[in-house]
Amino acid sequence: MPDIRHTPKAPTRARTLAAGEGIDAHRHDDHQIIYAGSGVVAVTTDAGTWFAPGTRALWVPAGTVHAHRAHGTLDLHLVGLPADDNPLRLDAPTVLSVSPLLRELILAYTRSPDDTSAERRRLRAVLRDQLRASPQQPVHLPAPSDPRLVAVCALVHDHPDDPRTLAALGAATGVGERTLSRLFRAELGMTFPQWRTQSRLYHALRMLADDMPVTAVAHRCGWASASAFIDVFRRSFGRTPGTHHRRP
Repeated sequence: MPDIRHTPKAPTRARTLAAGEGIDAHRHDDHQIIYAGSGVVAVTTDAGTWFAPGTRALWVPAGTVHAHRAHGTLDLHLVGLPADDNPLRLDAPTVLSVSPLLRELILAYTRSPDDTSAERRRLRAVLRDQLRASPQQPVHLPAPSDPRLVAVCALVHDHPDDPRTLAALGAATGVGERTLSRLFRAELGMTFPQWRTQSRLYHALRMLADDMPVTAVAHRCGWASASAFIDVFRRSFGRTPGTHHRRP
């Protein structure tokens, strides 16, 4: 990521980004929690892309170079925590499950960032407690570096409805299926079907944020039926795509 901006203090605030708008690569000396009150936020580091709909938030550790991208109109909420305040004990970007209570705490805490009252300090303490209780969620699309994986992943990511098997994709790029399967596990920490599902979910969230109908999203992202897509989406995000589509 070129031209990396250094903003020592991670801001606590709420802001709106238009669909397609982004925040260029930067880093903070503080930790930061990133949450999308509406729309979908994609956060990219050199390790890949994390994406968070309304049931998820992203923990970005101090010093991590990252960039944001809005899909749909993004109601972005940012919470900064000092580098010595790490209630999650996490040293890598991580997606967290957001309960209804944690959502309201984040919205309330970012609404008045300049408030220094005792009530706000108590709100922060409860927010930290809820963070510690938030389970981690695997909503991450890791970026490959091996040229053989880069070629295959590009085919999959550029055409989410492509039904080809790993063997067929390997034949198209001149790499054996066994080699690719080994590389997916060794470099990306997941199997090819798992990576393809994450890629398809990433595209699905983007399309839903742009108000595309659920059935159209399912077919454009490679699911054989809308019901199959709904099942995977519900297991991944804790809600149906239709509910996600209608959330405030």
